Amino acid sequence: MSEKVIIFDTTLRDGEQSPGASMNTAEKMRLASQMEKLGVDVLEAGFPAASDGDFEAVSEIAKKLKRIQVCGLSRTDKNDIDLAWNAVKHAPNNRIHVFIATSDLHMAEKLKMSREQVLESAVNAVKYAKSFTDNVEFSAEDGSRSDRDFMCKVFEAAVAAGATTINLPDTVGYSIPSEFAELVRYVLGHTPNIHKAVLSVHCHNDLGLATANTLAAITAGARQAEVTINGIGERAGNTSMEEVVMALHTRPNFFPFTTGIETEQIYPTSRLVSTITGILVQPNKAIVGANAFAHEAGIHQHGVLVNPMTYEIMKPETIGLNANKLVLGKHSGRHALHEHLKEMGYDLSPGELNIVFKKFKDLADRKKHVMDEDLEALVQEGILRTSEIFKLEYLHASSGTTVMPMASVVLTIKDRPVKGAEYGNGPIDAAFNCIAHLTGTTSELLRFTISALTGGTDAQGEVTVRLRENGLVALGRGTDPDIITASAKAYINGLNRLEYLKEHPQMVSA
Repeated sequence: MSEKVIIFDTTLRDGEQSPGASMNTAEKMRLASQMEKLGVDVLEAGFPAASDGDFEAVSEIAKKLKRIQVCGLSRTDKNDIDLAWNAVKHAPNNRIHVFIATSDLHMAEKLKMSREQVLESAVNAVKYAKSFTDNVEFSAEDGSRSDRDFMCKVFEAAVAAGATTINLPDTVGYSIPSEFAELVRYVLGHTPNIHKAVLSVHCHNDLGLATANTLAAITAGARQAEVTINGIGERAGNTSMEEVVMALHTRPNFFPFTTGIETEQIYPTSRLVSTITGILVQPNKAIVGANAFAHEAGIHQHGVLVNPMTYEIMKPETIGLNANKLVLGKHSGRHALHEHLKEMGYDLSPGELNIVFKKFKDLADRKKHVMDEDLEALVQEGILRTSEIFKLEYLHASSGTTVMPMASVVLTIKDRPVKGAEYGNGPIDAAFNCIAHLTGTTSELLRFTISALTGGTDAQGEVTVRLRENGLVALGRGTDPDIITASAKAYINGLNRLEYLKEHPQMVSA
């Protein structure tokens, strides 16, 4: 019988540490609910001691989720552990995850602690966390660069103190697969009481080997994989959940393991993470990239038409990618929209449905067919947005080869209408200049990205911007069949988020 690999998702914690990927509580709640639908075993919901906002989000998630384990990260500090416990205690299944570095480099340069002090701190932290819950995980930060025997000594002491999961991280993505597998085997062979705990691995992708290292570790005996959706995370990111799960699913002859993941929810979850964070999935990304099931070469197209398995080792439907995304049109009613949104993972309240239905009808009048991606965008715009201080009422832009680009804009600022016009290097630049002038903001545009949600000339344009003002950074997102309007919406959304962060400083991560 196949052994189970526990899937520990840290998209809401490590993944959120991607530059520009910060989420508000409502967005985290939406994503956490989708994680439960996906079938994740453990959800690391955040680092409660990092900020008041992180504490609030973890606490609200713990109150809502019923099946999966909700985990809070903590340093080996009593105050951290208290905050982690108070955040996750509402969950029927909770976990405290404590960590401390064990490499000589980190101990000497970062912690300024001796080996004996680190060992003592690890033991005391696990014991203290154990006083709150029986489900305690211990991590040795920078484990792949630690002295093996010392790390095994710390692991043995942590298990003796009550840790039920031991995590071996490749924190800086330094290992290669054969080396990491050998390290896993060494830990299993030189930690006398390791059989009393689950051995976990947490790999980063600095050398592009996170998934390979994780799979090698599982083959060597690890039974928990710490992952993120789309592989997002600090620097080059983390191990990609979809890659690990589908490798196990597709190659059972080589990996005789199972997971609890509902694979049909992989693509919807990937898309939700992308729309919430504004981090687009590269087209050639394995499993969930736009080109993952696309075939352009004639010989490939012929083979796929004869038998998809000639060039596809997975069926698109397995990850929830429906080849026929045509769903709704302008004659579709409220009930049909509500039911379809529920199938997509959005169970909206009557008030939320009213907002989305109005936007759906407006879009359907302008676009012949409304796709799933369009509906996701409507939900994002209508339900998941920060409260609007600035709101776009009217936009007119003109440009061409013989005219100076100009934009006229009407906004409401706290329900007060304002209007103006500005020139720019292009129509989008002109619109941004006018919006900045009307709002009196001085934000710096750090990133500007345009993509099409679907195919066809009537596709909605999706624009994401990253803005910085007075040390605060916010992501803005907008969609519209008109790319200039989508850009204006994204810019205004980013400005609203900046205003929200100014008013709620506790939402800024420490």
